[in-house]
Amino acid sequence: MVNAEEFLHRLLTVDEYLTFENASSVRHEYVGGYVYAYAGASRRHNRIIVNIAGHLINAVGSGPCEVHVETVKLRPANNVFYYPDIMVLCDENDDESLYATRPTLVVEMLSPSTEAVDRRDKLLAYRSISSMEAYVIVYQDERRVIRHWKDDDGAWRTEEFIDNGRIPFPGTNVELTLSEIYGRITF
Repeated sequence: MVNAEEFLHRLLTVDEYLTFENASSVRHEYVGGYVYAYAGASRRHNRIIVNIAGHLINAVGSGPCEVHVETVKLRPANNVFYYPDIMVLCDENDDESLYATRPTLVVEMLSPSTEAVDRRDKLLAYRSISSMEAYVIVYQDERRVIRHWKDDDGAWRTEEFIDNGRIPFPGTNVELTLSEIYGRITF
């Protein structure tokens, strides 16, 4: 078992990270041996996530997909673990108990402290997952959503929503407007 002092001062193997994370009361993301504490969320962040997740959960019902909010790790590469804000899993073979590997959809809430990682590192990692159909980035400080999705030919596309439009969420048959995403949020 890795103790907290050792954990803070050296690179961890994947097994050490998983052992430590399982015993920790604080969530941590893992990238190439480095561990990063997963910061708590603001009420605004949480309200927006709940707005989206509520629609997704209602849509998947008792079908083959399931929606996870902020508590299930995603392993997009051998040495990377993230905690997506929302993750939709539809692959019955994605049955690892400690983390997911084959999501259909990931939604991340953007904040100033995570913007570079969410827009670059996570985008590249998530696009490398063969089962992934879309990665949606939601801004919390402005009405703005960026949707990266895989088209029918397997090419990745990007679309930005600022004023209106319906944003498709693959695997759920849900399309949300910015008003639905940002319900009860004032800017």
